[in-house]
Amino acid sequence: MGFMLRVRLASFFAGAAAAAAGGGYFLYKDYKLAHDSMALKVCPPPPLLLAWPRILDYCARIATGALVKGLQDSTDARYKALEKRLAALEGHQGTGAAPDASD
Repeated sequence: MGFMLRVRLASFFAGAAAAAAGGGYFLYKDYKLAHDSMALKVCPPPPLLLAWPRILDYCARIATGALVKGLQDSTDARYKALEKRLAALEGHQGTGAAPDASD
């Protein structure tokens, strides 16, 4: 009886090892097929590489001062517009339309 148990256990483990080896082989083949398929596809370039010319153009405009001059012009225009609004507001208050709150 002990001999038959050992033979059956050995047979079971031999079958399990063969099944594991066969399954591992088929999984490896499937993995290699998928890997080769993905390697053949054309990958798009990364987004930074696509934006690189625009980044270089922006840096060149900063270096030449073109961008800074544009920012200064727009800032000056905003200050002038704010000064006009402030002057109009002060002129409106100077006519006595709204009395000042005093203690």
